Amino acid sequence: MSHFSTEPVSGNSVTHYLLEQLRRHPKRVVFTEGEDIRVIRAAARLVEAEVVAPILLGNRERIRALAAENSVSLKFVHIIDPPFASDFKLFCQRVENMARYRTMQIGDPAEIVARPHYFGALMVQYGQADAIVGGNQALPAAYFRALLHTIKPLPNVPKIFGVTVLTGAHLKHMGGSGILFLADCGLIPNPDVVELASIAIETGKLAHHFLGRKAYVAMLSHSTKGSAATPDARRMAAAASLAQDQAMKEFLEISIEGELQADVALDSEAAETKLPGAEARPTADVLVFPNLDAAHISLKLLQHVAGAQNYGQLILGLSRPAAQVPRTASVETIFGTAAAIAVEAIKFHQLHPHGDD
Repeated sequence: MSHFSTEPVSGNSVTHYLLEQLRRHPKRVVFTEGEDIRVIRAAARLVEAEVVAPILLGNRERIRALAAENSVSLKFVHIIDPPFASDFKLFCQRVENMARYRTMQIGDPAEIVARPHYFGALMVQYGQADAIVGGNQALPAAYFRALLHTIKPLPNVPKIFGVTVLTGAHLKHMGGSGILFLADCGLIPNPDVVELASIAIETGKLAHHFLGRKAYVAMLSHSTKGSAATPDARRMAAAASLAQDQAMKEFLEISIEGELQADVALDSEAAETKLPGAEARPTADVLVFPNLDAAHISLKLLQHVAGAQNYGQLILGLSRPAAQVPRTASVETIFGTAAAIAVEAIKFHQLHPHGDD
């Protein structure tokens, strides 16, 4: 049974579900760029909702001054200035050992650990926080680099990728429960068949966890079921077939179909017109795009033209929960993204109750 209503829902309804989960299992979320009033406001909201223990990285006095100027409470918000943290020397040793083990060429470990992105990632990797959110003031590449250098990747995922969660009560065809998962919106420029299949499987798992029911994944293309026999359409069809086989082998509650045009994936009337005689199909919850350009452009149009509310992107393929928010993120986006990645941390702790190495 789905946790979400089958009626269209608002962003508040989505975050309401996330907050209900977190009230039973509160988590510690570290924000790598704490000297940002949007982050400070989001942290205060998370405390007020009693769902997350926020940790803000940055200069303590600057953060306190920003909060005071804007009349935002910092009660129960933990502030850490990395170079002055009690774990700073320990993290420096771990970075040095990590570099030696991975044969990485690095600079001064102290200089690296002093960077908030790296310090936050180390906190998550070594259990000092349950999830990490960053990117609100930095170029994505700098943030992703810190995650890749510090947090172990999952061995079964070829490359890390990003998933954005969208909702909007005023919009039509927003997934089967009024929520859509879009992937990959931020990392892999031109995924191959194996990478696309992995994106479909991992995003399907994420959707299943969030929705509490079987998740429906559509592999998007300009073609539907061979209507255009281009190499790109065949690539999406091949990825769908590979993902279907994997889902079946792992007994996953995920249905994967492709290649499909977006209207066929989301609009039952369009599906009936373009696939006459085909069985009625549920509306897709997950949209897997053929490349980064298509995904990112679609995301920005849905946000800025259609007015969809976005959360994330949630970074999948790492062994610890991580999320990236854009530099244009609203307080609501940062708040909801932190709640979403904290809910992912609940799943991580269920799978690894004693952590992992």
